[in-house]
Amino acid sequence: MEKMPKIGLPLIFIIIVVIILLTKSITTIGAGSAGVLYKPLADGVVTDQPALGEGFHIIAPWNSVTVYEVRQQELSEKIEALSSNGLDIRIDASIWYLPEYENLGNLHQQKGEMYVQRVLQPAIRSAARSVIGRYTPEQLYSSKRDAIQTEIFAETNRLLEGQYVQLNEVLVRDVKLPPTIKAAIERKLSQEQEALEYEFRLQKAEQEAERQRIDAEGKAIANEILDASLTDKILKEKGIQATVELAKSTNSKVIVIGSGQEGMPIILGNN
Repeated sequence: MEKMPKIGLPLIFIIIVVIILLTKSITTIGAGSAGVLYKPLADGVVTDQPALGEGFHIIAPWNSVTVYEVRQQELSEKIEALSSNGLDIRIDASIWYLPEYENLGNLHQQKGEMYVQRVLQPAIRSAARSVIGRYTPEQLYSSKRDAIQTEIFAETNRLLEGQYVQLNEVLVRDVKLPPTIKAAIERKLSQEQEALEYEFRLQKAEQEAERQRIDAEGKAIANEILDASLTDKILKEKGIQATVELAKSTNSKVIVIGSGQEGMPIILGNN
């Protein structure tokens, strides 16, 4: 076997080193992510420049990049707290959040990759316990879910101020009470609903009775007016008008003028 020229080994070594350096110098950042550059030979984490965006980036081989997802993410939390009267309440909540892109370097330097456990979770748990403590179990179960969502969101936002985390929404999926308390509240709500239905039926009955009274009074007044207006002369005039109309009819009949009561005509022979 022919010996390799002396120049061959150094060249191969150089090529290998170059490949290694190139491999370490090329960084790929995927969709929905951004990278924080760390320079160990300079000032460490780069905080005065924008984070590295999606795509290929060439960096010095002695530097490194930490990649963060910068899309909206969801955190599911089961939080136990005490109501205003000291009863155990558990809520299931979803939190929509993302790291602040323009402050990604500060987030990495001050909070690290576990910023959710170090910042977001303590904030949401503290806010939820504070808000739940303002309400009774009945309020939490029946009528205040939207209110506690809004208040937890506002309280969490206050705690996250200056923490480089953006909170988009807090959704309370479920409020769980002790079984005995839940059953008692449901019974009370059912009884209140029945009372409202009964009151509604009474109101409808009273309205119908009032309508009938007004209708009867109207008819009575109309009859009084009609009785007062029907004098003998008017009745005779109406009778004469009816006789004239009947006389015009083609039906066979006999009209006896002036032979009826009060001199009214008598009509005979209607086929």
